[in-house]
Amino acid sequence: MRAIVVKELGGPEVLRLTEVVTPEPAAGEVTIDVAYAGVNFADIKARGVGYRVTALPFVPGLEVSGRVRAVGEGVSGLRPGQEVIAFVSGGGYAETVAVPAATTFPLPEGISLRTGATLPTVLPTAHALLHEVGRLREGESVLIQGAAGGVGTVAGQLARLGGAGAVYGVVSSGEKAEQALKYGYDEVFVGDDFPEDVRRATGGRGVDLALDPVGGETLLRTLGSLAFFGRLVSFGNAGGGTPWQVGQAQLYPGARSVSGFSILDLSEADPRSLADIAGRAFHTVATGAVELPVTAEFALHEAAEAHRLVETRATTGKLLVKVA
Repeated sequence: MRAIVVKELGGPEVLRLTEVVTPEPAAGEVTIDVAYAGVNFADIKARGVGYRVTALPFVPGLEVSGRVRAVGEGVSGLRPGQEVIAFVSGGGYAETVAVPAATTFPLPEGISLRTGATLPTVLPTAHALLHEVGRLREGESVLIQGAAGGVGTVAGQLARLGGAGAVYGVVSSGEKAEQALKYGYDEVFVGDDFPEDVRRATGGRGVDLALDPVGGETLLRTLGSLAFFGRLVSFGNAGGGTPWQVGQAQLYPGARSVSGFSILDLSEADPRSLADIAGRAFHTVATGAVELPVTAEFALHEAAEAHRLVETRATTGKLLVKVA
């Protein structure tokens, strides 16, 4: 079969289409003939700096849609030929991938395989950030960094659906602001001066809950935008800066709190919880309450071009690799 293999870390050019052995499912696994694979920022970090890579060579890709090829020993509820979506720890940029059955889900009714490939990482992440970790309460205000990205476009809609009183976003350009405003946001702020915009929009109070995938100075500015008793959830360090640190000086005066979330860690440590979160999150798309925009699609041999586009930081919505 064909797969995108990374034999050395580096730029997009290290993504090479290669013939490899088709995997067979181990106990507790299924193999999936991949239709689409989602492109995530974690894929770019894995390829470039070895983020969560245990050995070379490896095949990137954390989420797929497709059809079950074979079922391993001990697996129930899944059958060959069934259309599914899956969260994987790697290997998605391939014609066939072996996946734990615990993180493989029947394709929600009424959802295409193309849309399905956008679900496994983005939806559970956004749902967990707002509800499991952020503990959003009705009427609260929410601030979301990266509002035009994959998680951002979904989080804005889920926040509104979850009863938020006001939903604000932060992006890096006016074009991205126009895009984000289509997905649940009351206002979208551009650039590093967003704390001033937050204070203006909230009458000086600040926001109750903030979500930040950027880290570094952006996270510290976001922390300063919280209201009294405000909560900040960090879920990445996309800015690539020095890992953030906060302490008593930043937290005590405003009775603020900071927490973190990683869907990769959750999938490894507690796949049952991931499955529960995913089931509730997928329902919002199946019912039409939440839309996941696909803004670009690439053939498998064009995976490097997908990575180059992500690295421009000009993308919005979700990017896919079409495998079959």
